[in-house]
Amino acid sequence: MSTQSSATASSAIAVTAPGERRGLGTALAALGVASFSLTFPATAWGLEGFGPWSLVAVRSMLAAVIAGGALLALRVPLPARPHRPGLAVVAAGVVLGFPLLTTLALRTSTTAHAAVVVGLLPLTTALLSALRMGTRPSRAFWAAALAGAAAVVAFTVQQSGGALTAADGYLFAALLVCAAGYTEGGRLARVMPGWQVIAWALVLCLPVAVPGAALALTYEPVHLGWHSVAGLLWVAAGSQFLGMVVWYRGMAAVGIPKASQLQLAQPLLTLVWSVLLLGEHLTPAAPLTAVAVLVCIAVTQRARG
Repeated sequence: MSTQSSATASSAIAVTAPGERRGLGTALAALGVASFSLTFPATAWGLEGFGPWSLVAVRSMLAAVIAGGALLALRVPLPARPHRPGLAVVAAGVVLGFPLLTTLALRTSTTAHAAVVVGLLPLTTALLSALRMGTRPSRAFWAAALAGAAAVVAFTVQQSGGALTAADGYLFAALLVCAAGYTEGGRLARVMPGWQVIAWALVLCLPVAVPGAALALTYEPVHLGWHSVAGLLWVAAGSQFLGMVVWYRGMAAVGIPKASQLQLAQPLLTLVWSVLLLGEHLTPAAPLTAVAVLVCIAVTQRARG
């Protein structure tokens, strides 16, 4: 092979590899979104047998046991000291704050109404990422992100009848703490494996989760059924750990702003699950909103920073 041919081949590899990495990152982030879309319906199932405080504490405890077991089995060293404050933000926002606030909201809110949180989460995460990490997405990105958020909010508000509920305070607080946790987790996933980010965040919460679960289970009645057990297992293993593993890895590959916009599809997926699993009803606006959101996602994924 000539020198020129070798240079051409090397150039092709250099160009293809980043594209393949972005493709894999997008697929992983999308898999994370799919797992998160089941969180609200699974939480509603869990609330059939557990009180809100018990569900969140036991959920965090089980997820921390899974994560801690993986860390021990692979003999992963303790995270470097500079990474620990970021892990604390992930723990406070993603492991404790968002699950607790949304669980409290779902006591009185339908999953359709609660979906407004994840409808605004992509835009909020992109904004916090720009402030925290100095990312500068293009105007086309911001226009598509705003349009997608507006479509999701309009749809979910219409689904809930347009009325604000007492749960809205919980939902908006959950939005902010989760976006902060996503931003810090995406930043850390650039310098350490994504699964270790959420694993260490879960382990950090174990000293709070164990006594919290013991206390909550003492005061809140438990009525075990297959719905409540299945809901608990999913939010612990699927949403809290496995979903976060692929999500953070995807964010590290494609960047926080672009990965976050994939979550525009999450409320619509959640509403589909709410129909199939909870018997809730959707309006004919669902397919139109789905098409609008998919167009917005396509634009954000192609927009250059």
